[in-house]
This record gives sequence, C-alpha cells and structure tokens, in this order.
Amino acid sequence: MKHFVLIVSFVLLTTFSLFAQIASRPTAGDLHAGIQKLQVLGSALYLAAHPDDENTRLIAYLANVDKVETAYLSLTRGDGGQNLIAPDIRELLGLTRTQELLAARRIDGGSQFFSRANDFGYSKHSDETFTIWDKQKVLADAVWVIRQWRPDVIVLRFDPRDPGSTHGHHTASAIIGLEAFDLAGDPTAFPEQLKYVEPWQPRRIYWNAYTWRGVPEHMVQENIIKVDVGTYLPKRGEGVSEIAARSRSQHKSQGFGSAGSRGEAIEQLELLKGDDNDVEGEVFGNIDITWNRIPGGTKIGQVLQVVEDRFRFDDPAASVPDLLRVRKMLQDLPDGFWKSKKLAELEEIIAGTLGLYLAGTTDDPIATAGQNITVKIEATNRSTQPVKLIDYFIEGTVMTRATVQEVLATNRPFTQELTLMVQPGQGSSGPYWLLENGELGMYRVDEQELRGKGESDDPLQVTFQLDIAGEEFFFTRPVRHAYTDPVKGEQVQPLEVLPPVFVELGESSYLFTGSEAQPVRVKLTAARADLRGNLELCIPNGWKVSPEKVAFHLERKGQEQYFSFALTPPAGQVQGTIVPLARLEGDEDPERGYTRKLVKIDHDHLPVQLADLDASVPVAKIDLAIAGRNIGYLPGAGDAIPEALTNIGFQVTTLDKAAVTTGSLRQFDAIVVGVRAYNTIDDIANYQPRLLQYVKDGGTLVVQYNTSRGVQIPMTELGPYPFQLSSDRVTVEDAEVRILAPDHPVLNYPNKITSADFAGWVQERGLYFPSNWAPEYTAIISSNDPGEQPLDGGLLVAPYGKGHYVYTGYSFFRELPAGVPGAYRLFANLVGLGNEVRP
Repeated sequence: MKHFVLIVSFVLLTTFSLFAQIASRPTAGDLHAGIQKLQVLGSALYLAAHPDDENTRLIAYLANVDKVETAYLSLTRGDGGQNLIAPDIRELLGLTRTQELLAARRIDGGSQFFSRANDFGYSKHSDETFTIWDKQKVLADAVWVIRQWRPDVIVLRFDPRDPGSTHGHHTASAIIGLEAFDLAGDPTAFPEQLKYVEPWQPRRIYWNAYTWRGVPEHMVQENIIKVDVGTYLPKRGEGVSEIAARSRSQHKSQGFGSAGSRGEAIEQLELLKGDDNDVEGEVFGNIDITWNRIPGGTKIGQVLQVVEDRFRFDDPAASVPDLLRVRKMLQDLPDGFWKSKKLAELEEIIAGTLGLYLAGTTDDPIATAGQNITVKIEATNRSTQPVKLIDYFIEGTVMTRATVQEVLATNRPFTQELTLMVQPGQGSSGPYWLLENGELGMYRVDEQELRGKGESDDPLQVTFQLDIAGEEFFFTRPVRHAYTDPVKGEQVQPLEVLPPVFVELGESSYLFTGSEAQPVRVKLTAARADLRGNLELCIPNGWKVSPEKVAFHLERKGQEQYFSFALTPPAGQVQGTIVPLARLEGDEDPERGYTRKLVKIDHDHLPVQLADLDASVPVAKIDLAIAGRNIGYLPGAGDAIPEALTNIGFQVTTLDKAAVTTGSLRQFDAIVVGVRAYNTIDDIANYQPRLLQYVKDGGTLVVQYNTSRGVQIPMTELGPYPFQLSSDRVTVEDAEVRILAPDHPVLNYPNKITSADFAGWVQERGLYFPSNWAPEYTAIISSNDPGEQPLDGGLLVAPYGKGHYVYTGYSFFRELPAGVPGAYRLFANLVGLGNEVRP
C-alpha cells in the first residue's frame, strides 16, 4: 500500500498531512498516544458501500479513544458518483475518491480497505445490485479483509433487514457484512485464502443504528447500546467530532465539507449477531483487549504502563531503553497475529522517539523497467542515543549490497546518491484494479494478496539496517519523488514504474455524421529517452484508416509527438472502439504493443496521482444534423459536454461571471448550463435574471440536472415557471422510454427521435427528475425503473417570450462522453430549438 511505512495507528493520529512529507515526523504527543495504543489489543472493522458512507465520528472515536485498530471497508471506490471538483467521472473519479478515503483515514486514525465491486451508479434495491455485482466475489473480498484484519467487532453502516429503503449498494453492503461475519471463521468457506490467512470469527456485529428516518419496526431496543463519542482529546487540542469533521471534509469531490462540533455526541449500535456485551456505552464491553488476551502478554502490558508513566515529552528518546526491553519481551513470544502487529508498531515508535529521519527520494516521478534512476538516501538520528547505519538496500532495483557501517552522530545526516537500474521486467505500478479489463460491476484482480488494498504497492522501497543500542532493526521506506514547489514548498508524490511509452487519443469519443474521413490525433509521450518504433490505429471491422502505421523517434524522456490518422466510417449507423497502439524497436517481445495513456490527477488536498489507463475510446457513425452553431456553456460541477458539442460541429464558448452578468448573450444560439450549477455556483441568483432574459429575447437555455438539496436560489425560480425537483431517478440504463409529445419540435428537428435513440445508454437514464411542474411546461418523454410508476418530468420544455427553456434530468453528462449516438441526436435537438439550419 502506498503510504509511509509508519502504518501503525499512532502515526495516523498526527494533525499534519502525511502525504506532504517525505518521511513521517511524529510529535511527542503522537508518540505518547502510540505507547498508549501499544497496550490495546483490539480491532474493529466498519463496513459500507462507498467513499463518504463511513461514520468518521465513530471511526475517530474507536481509533483515538478506545485506541483499537480501526479500519473502513468500502466495497466500492465511488466510480459511479458525481464530481464537484473536476470533470473526471468513472475510473478517474474512482481514483480521486480512493485518495480522499486514504486522506480521511490519515486524519481520523483508521486504515482503509476495498473490495473488487465497481460503483456502477445508483441502484434502488439490493436485488438489483446483486444482478450486477458478483455477490460471491464481493463476499469473498469481505471475508478476506476480515481474516486479514481480525476484527473483534464489525459495524455496519446500513441495515441489512430493510432492502429498498436506501441505495441498493447500501443494503447490499450490509447483507455482505452480515454473511461475511458467519463465513470468516468457517475453514470451508473460500479455502483458497487459507494459504495466506487463518479463519477468524469476530465476536459481534452491530448496525450503526440511525433513526432520522424514524425508528424501524424491526429495531430491537434491548439490543441497542448508546455510545457518547464526543470525547475531548487534550493532546490534540480537539474533540472526536472535530477530528471527524476534518476527516469527512476530505470528500471534496462529493461536496461533504463539514464543521466540527463539541459536546455530547451519541452513536447507537444495535447488536445483530454475536455475544451481548452487557455493558452500556462500551463497544468492546466484556472483550479483553489488553495484553492478557495472549499467553505471556500480561507482563508486557505492565511494562508498557510503566513506559507510559515515565514518558518525557521534552525528551522522548529517554524511553528507548525501556522500549528496547519491551521489544525483547515481544520477540520471546510465540509467533502470532498480535506479536507481529505490535512488534512492527513498537519498532516504529522507537524510530519516532529517536527522531529518526529515513528516506529515499528521486527527482523523477516516473521510471520504467530497465531504466537507470538516481536515488538519494538520507538517514538522520536526531537523538543522543547510539545509532549506526549498517546497510541499506533498494528493493525493485538491480543493486549490489555493500556494508555502510556509519555511526549516525546526533543531527548529522548521512546522505548518499546512487544511480541504479530499475528491475527489468517490472510491471506497472499503476492502480492494480485498473490493470486488467474487468466486467460490468466488478474489477478484475487475479492476485489474492492485492485484493482489499487501498492502492498499489510502492515499486521501489529502501530498507535500512540499523544498530540501535546494540540491537538490529530493519526499517522500510518508499522511494518518493521529492521536489520544491515555489509556492507550496517541499512536496512529495509517489514514484511510479510505468510503460516506456504512452499513447493517447485527442478526444474522449469520436462521432461521424457523414461518410467523409475525419482526422484522429494521437499523442505519443516518452517515459524514457531514445524510443523508436511504429504507431498504428486499431479500428473496428468495416472502418478504414490511413496511414496504416507511422514511424516515430522520441529522443528524450517526456517528449511528446503528435500524429494524425484519417479515419473513414462504413455506411450506416454503427458503434465500436478505436485503440492507438505503439510498438518499440528492440523490444524483447517484438509483438508487444503499448495501448495505455498517462493520466495525472492533481488536487491540493491529495497526493498527485500518475496512472496508466486504457487508451481506447468509443467511435460511432451516426445520422445526425445540427441546427445553430454558437453555444455558450456555463460550467457547473464539471462535465465534458463542451468537448462533446465541439466534436459534432458546434462552436462552444465557456461563460464566466463577466460574460453572464454584463456580456452579450444574444450571440449564442443556445446556452447550456452544466450539471449541478444551481447547487455549486454561489452567484447563480445574480445570473438567473440575465439567463431568463436571454430566453425571453429569443434564446434557448438548456439546464442540466441539479440535486433537490442545496439549490442556491428558491426552487420555484429555477425556470421561468415553477417546477419542483425530487430525488426521483431511473437507474436502469435500458429502461423503456415512452414518447409523450411526438409532434413537439424537440423530437423532430433537426433529427427525428424514436425509441431506437434510447438504445445503448450507459449507467442510468437520469436523476433528480422534477416531480411536478407548471402547465406551461411540456413533458417530452417518460421512463421508469421496472415495477415503478412512470416518471414524466425528466425532460421539460417551455416557451418563454420568444425563446425556449429546457430542463433535463437525463444523464447527458454520462452519455455524450461515452459516445451514445441517440443521446447526441436528442441533445442536438435541445440546443437546436428555435434555430434554423445554417450553412
């Protein structure tokens, strides 16, 4: 997992962001809390469906007050959600939300796990969810995490007994958790895992019972304990609820910024299975989580209490002799789970008390297998305790070990710079769950030991061999790319080992409306110097491309070259996929091709992410006409609509505050408002009169979906006539769509829209449909999920003055980037309302 090797929980108590550090720098308060945590041998697992589902307040309480090892298992990475901070959706959003969860855990003190389940979008019932998720695989992953983490207590965020009351993924996660509770201890369940782990039976499983929707009839009151998690932590200068708010605020892509609170904070836990604790207010009541739980451990607990009592905040290194004594006692114990975990935890505390700074850094964020890379090593002892660097070794490189034998004098850094070859044949260190093509609802991860991890392992790691007061220690740290930003100062990001060359198409999809060839641009990027080879464009049957291949020479690392292919479509309306493919001269495997693009995700609250992802994109030949040319686009939460409209021949201008409030809007044939604009634009109330006046003067305004919660203006003022948003949605992407107004221009000009145009949609039909509206609006189409009532409000059109106002909850922000032909045809009609075809 990509994190500093101080994975033990005391480091995660720190108030600074670890991702911005080359090596962790725990405070005396952190170390003291770590010594307290060493005395606790208990574990909890919180389980839910998505990033942001977790109860950060309870996680922070368990990790920082009860001081048990606490983890969150999110079955998905949130790929199917919306994104408030960037246009990235699907897998890219999943990368962002993965990192947001890891950032949240750095704050609240937890650890993070995932399953292979893919967030395919909103689901109304767990039965529907399990038609898309492979239940057995998801269940296997939950059992795997339980057997690895060995929780005494599992807490479910959602109620497994109430399907249909919430998101289907939510209930499905609870069902998975409840079944995994029984299976984890059964050696006949998923026996292939027992090569790596042992069966483990948790003691009890709770539902984190909430009653803001009313008290469920099936809730058993006598099985409920109430826990006050509003504890104040003097060493941190804040309470659990304040820590939890900072943790939850890491979910910025979902708009979950939270304010801290103080005082009593009650969490309810209903026992679903397992032994009754009979202790009000204690999650671990009657579970021994002291050193007494393991043979020979009682004395260790007693000595650790002495270490805690003697701890000096002005000189943490004074504890080293006592900590070394505890280490020897731990080493003498029989091998076991808690011995291994606490020994690793203890050794990192010893490193922290010594002020040891151990790091491996490089000037380059990307390396390739077989490439030379320069790594700078630093080892600094900032205590007066005797420490000697015996040796170090960089895993993932071709390196001959050599004895160093350097005494680390107080605050005198040992540094060394080496140029080493990255191990030949080393695979990509990109997101492990995206390295292979999965299936609908599930990622493919063949390697058992990778399953559950938050992210891929660091490809290069340096292990330091030290002598501390005559005792041998080994500490492993990831090699990181380190640099100094002129504004942000010292920065680090993961070092990635990636393919030697990246290929990327110029657009997220290609659409052809005629039989003429169109240019397709391919960008090549070198991840190492002096690359020669050939580039080609792989195309579906029936299509033609020219040239068949082109030669390239990339002289320096990071160099980009652009090539253009002429792609000619076949007759008729067809869909397919195109893939750029590069082959390198001198490659060990002359048939090997490189078909992945380089993606960079850079947000201030997260470490920079570099990943190689599949570079293929959809291509389609469609029967499409457009009316009007000049489109204004007002950005909302972020979508790729401007690019999609540009691809089919529109001229798109992005509108800022000045353009909307004082500029001339009459130049635009239509204005498109981005998704959730009325939720996210603070000044939208000042924009709205100008936008409606534009419609009144003869323009067409197309407003995409907004959530019913958090609208920045009165909901009755969203349009020229009132309508009411709801949470109604159609989640089945191939649900029947019925035409309600067959003669309306929006279904007839410039394209004739039929039921065939609703084939091939992805993820969903739409969301947050209006539930009622003024008579001036015409409902154009209707749809509903199986067994539900028709939803007619997904596409409303009203004349206003000389123009047209359109509100649509249909998910064009997903369909257009995916290249869905019918979605393009319908959207072209929306922006074409009131416009004549222009040459």
